[in-house]
Amino acid sequence: MSPILVRPVREQLEHDRVIRLLLTRLKRKHEIAINIGDEQAAGVKVGIGQMFPDLVLTSTDRGKRLEGIVEVETGESVNHLEAMAQWAHFGRMRVPFHLYVPAAAVDIAKRLCAENQVNVAEIWSYHTIGDQTRFTLVQRDTTQSAPRETTRHDDHNGQHKAPSGDVRRKGTTPRTAPPSRTTASSSARSAGRKAAPAARGAKPRASRAKPAARKTARTQKRK
Repeated sequence: MSPILVRPVREQLEHDRVIRLLLTRLKRKHEIAINIGDEQAAGVKVGIGQMFPDLVLTSTDRGKRLEGIVEVETGESVNHLEAMAQWAHFGRMRVPFHLYVPAAAVDIAKRLCAENQVNVAEIWSYHTIGDQTRFTLVQRDTTQSAPRETTRHDDHNGQHKAPSGDVRRKGTTPRTAPPSRTTASSSARSAGRKAAPAARGAKPRASRAKPAARKTARTQKRK
């Protein structure tokens, strides 16, 4: 809801329609209150005052903790005054600020956020084709989304990081393969072959010793 802008009727209808579409998309994860037109159903405290963004996201538990705010803009409301009067204040809050702008106004919205130092968590574009409206994420502030994304990755890696490390260690550790049957048989054959010549070499020595004994016997008879 813009307090400083009176939109054309056609843009106001498009603005309210996008808010209702986002209500349908986001209500699965949040409790959502919307401010359409001149309604001020749900406000958020900003400094000493109170502002009324288009969508107020709260937790689904009993605490109703504030989890985010969403502002939907049209072609006429993407301007410097709107950025200073609303975006800058929403960006200073401790919850993520999501900005939805027409696809044709994405570059202007980025420039206004940079010039006014608006801490916007996500910038989405929307465009309508026939009866369907498509939303596209065009910019995300990693510094604001890092805690949530890190928590998800850490849990994921916590389940899979340790097994992956074990697999790597097991893969890199060399394993000594047990001796195969062919190796044992070949070593036995080679040992047998080495032992055979030695045995053959020992036999002639024994045979040579026997004639010497016979000669001594003959010599004794002759004497």
